[in-house]
Amino acid sequence: MSILTHHFLNIRTKLWQALPAQPCFLCGTASRNGVWCAACDADLPYLTAPCCPVCALPTHDGATCGQCLQQAPHFDRTVAVFAYAFPLNKLVLALKHNEKLVLANSLADKLIQRIAVRPDFLVAMPLHPVRLRARGFNQSFELARHIGRRMAIPVLLNACQRRRDTPPQAALSRKERDKNMRHAFICTQDFSGKHVAIVDDVMTSGASLNEVAQTLRKAGTREISAWVIARTLPHSAS
Repeated sequence: MSILTHHFLNIRTKLWQALPAQPCFLCGTASRNGVWCAACDADLPYLTAPCCPVCALPTHDGATCGQCLQQAPHFDRTVAVFAYAFPLNKLVLALKHNEKLVLANSLADKLIQRIAVRPDFLVAMPLHPVRLRARGFNQSFELARHIGRRMAIPVLLNACQRRRDTPPQAALSRKERDKNMRHAFICTQDFSGKHVAIVDDVMTSGASLNEVAQTLRKAGTREISAWVIARTLPHSAS
């Protein structure tokens, strides 16, 4: 973590402590720790075990996993904070489907703490205009906007766009997810020689992130990071 980021987080902690207590989003207990209390924070499924640096799935010694060695994705690395499991999933679903946008800032701050390499640009996982109108916001953009503001990294809203309104990925197999995402995105900007980080809430199979990354590669991107709040682990994948 950079000295500047560490200094900012210390200031932010002191400001939180000066504010009146508020109900913890998860348990309802009075909290001065932020949107959720310190006890609930300790119960969140932080990713601490060794994992593949490319896709963030667990590996014995933190080496690149066999799948990434056999068929490398179009992104170079993944930074993930949590496993997508209880009670973190409650926070993600509340942000995504219940419009609890205040959670975006707190979740994004957790991701900032794990960032070691600063990219040139941030790109949020795009929503199709039909889905965006129905939901009213893009949770991935809300995360990216907060990270960009805190780390002084430009967030490009329309550089990558979803040109097909694809069915939800949740009920699909891995093979179906890959097919569902094929040619779903377009890139409208030249990224020659640049490092771009794609921001998303949850990475499951990685099909969506991989397709966006492939689109960015075609636009000349030199280096691509995937930044996600949570990673679905094999035992919890659908």
